[in-house]
Amino acid sequence: MASKKLRLLLVGIGNMPLPATRHSIGHYILDSIAFRLGMTLQRNNDLDGNIASKDVTIDDEDANLTLFKPAPLMNVLGRSVARTLRATVQEPSHLIVLQDCMNLQPGTMRHRAGGQPDGHRGIRSIVKNVSSGQPDRANTPFHRLQIGIGRAGDAPTYVLGPLSAFEKEYWSANGEGVDQVWHHIEKIARKQRALLEPVEP
Repeated sequence: MASKKLRLLLVGIGNMPLPATRHSIGHYILDSIAFRLGMTLQRNNDLDGNIASKDVTIDDEDANLTLFKPAPLMNVLGRSVARTLRATVQEPSHLIVLQDCMNLQPGTMRHRAGGQPDGHRGIRSIVKNVSSGQPDRANTPFHRLQIGIGRAGDAPTYVLGPLSAFEKEYWSANGEGVDQVWHHIEKIARKQRALLEPVEP
């Protein structure tokens, strides 16, 4: 019996009115991945964001990948993400969110599965909506790729500042950073694909 094709939803979060800023690095990387894969995000009013879907090869196997950039501002984008989750992959474990992280230096990243929002209002909004209104639920089973932006001075001013030339190059479609992101996506896909394998009777 053949296993089902894996479906993943990759969401980049940020503020659309403030592109290429540290707080919108999730948008920036999502655009880089879309360019690399030859995907064009289109406005979807029902989902309140820009979306594209394509059958791609992830970790040498076929998969369906949906890219989504929510239009609402960071603090209130969770409802849009939850609506898109229900319309596409359905399972929170197949959701991957690209977010900025002040606790990591620029040019670095890490993967977290579930966990607390750690003060990130965009993640808090997603957790609240994906986990049925429980804003601090620690085991919400979606994946987070935390992208380092560093920390300096006044935090609200800093996160709204522009990405550096290094960051723009590193996280560009041909940059090493997107290679890192794709490596993590492959590892997540491998794990989720194993859960889809049919059980022998």
